[in-house]
Amino acid sequence: MAIVDLVMPKMGESIMEATILKWHKQPGDSVKMDETVLEIATDKVDSEVPSTGAGTITEILFKENDVVPVGTVIARIDSAGGSVAAPQAPAAAQPSPAPVAQPAAPAAQPSATLSGGNRFYSPLVLNIASKEGISMSELENIPGSGNEGRVTKKDILAYVANRGNAPQQAVTAPAAATPVVATSAAVVPATTSSHSGNVEIIEMDRMRKLIADHMVRSKATSPHVTSFTEADVTNIVKWRDKNKGAFEKKYGEKITFTPIFIEAIVNCIKKFPMINASVDGDKIIVKKDINIGMAAALPSGNLIVPVIKNSDTKNLLGLTKDVNSLANAARSNKLKADDTQGGTFTLTNVGTFGSLMGTPIINQPQVAILAVGSIKKRPMVLETPEGDVIAIRQMMYLSLSYDHRIVDGSLGASFLTAVANELEAFDINRSV
Repeated sequence: MAIVDLVMPKMGESIMEATILKWHKQPGDSVKMDETVLEIATDKVDSEVPSTGAGTITEILFKENDVVPVGTVIARIDSAGGSVAAPQAPAAAQPSPAPVAQPAAPAAQPSATLSGGNRFYSPLVLNIASKEGISMSELENIPGSGNEGRVTKKDILAYVANRGNAPQQAVTAPAAATPVVATSAAVVPATTSSHSGNVEIIEMDRMRKLIADHMVRSKATSPHVTSFTEADVTNIVKWRDKNKGAFEKKYGEKITFTPIFIEAIVNCIKKFPMINASVDGDKIIVKKDINIGMAAALPSGNLIVPVIKNSDTKNLLGLTKDVNSLANAARSNKLKADDTQGGTFTLTNVGTFGSLMGTPIINQPQVAILAVGSIKKRPMVLETPEGDVIAIRQMMYLSLSYDHRIVDGSLGASFLTAVANELEAFDINRSV
């Protein structure tokens, strides 16, 4: 028979593994070319994996919730429609979580070295750690056998099994940290916490856990500073109100404020390129490409940041098309992994939810994020050749959070002021 290997696809430049969420096919099921076989999840997006051949599923090599490296064979398809082998537990699959009282025989301790206090942990490993009451400091000291010393599912399960057998075993902590003693009763799992009063306990979904971890790691990585300013966006509001109908009729696209804001941000990044950077140890990586991420809402209410690649090469129409396309894909859960990769600066609109201003958290590994608040009419003092006058203007607050390791107050405030000035200088007579 002709066997076709179905492999874990590469979902993005920096993504090296994915978690299997759900199998849509089982051994013995027929499958068509490009028909969905399973759903997978990375730390960015969920995605469906289509079949790379037509025939009959003969083997499924990994179970749901297994974390699998990209390029690994996860299933086999008999494209000739031959007989189906009896399903069997795959030797390559990682074991599923087992109760501590009935552990599998622990594997030998891996020799991989730790990479410091900023190791990446897959959603599955973090979930097991949470259920077993393993603190982050304790997790940091578990030797990892995965790529670059990562802790795998097998590593953490072996640790859980050994932890129960060695109640007084000391765990060596990183330098300058207080040693942690791991005992079977030392850490109380979060699930045993008591909650008094009339409460409802809601389990975080997978995306919310990822967001929580991403936010905590960002605050731990970057010393955040936030600067504020305001901009008179009356000309932008009037121009959009006057031209949105003609713009949609001419181009078939609805124009929002977002592409106008992105256009202003791009123009200012060109003047202040150090805002478009990241940090690698003691090196500053200045990005020559300007890829603007924009926070967008998912149907679940969670936020995700799709990226407009090469924003500096696009005019207002091009930016509008990308903004609308990515926003629609986010709302319909159709974002691809590549849509969230490669961002160099992020814009978030807290005004969408009625907020006047916000203090956004940096989207790592970027060094700055800009938040725009809701646009409100306010009486403002205007300077004219005839003297000062009070007029009703459309005003908007802007806030910039930046990584104080490489962006000092002078650069951060100067960039933010430049964006405000760019918005205020918008040409109200601009052609559509």
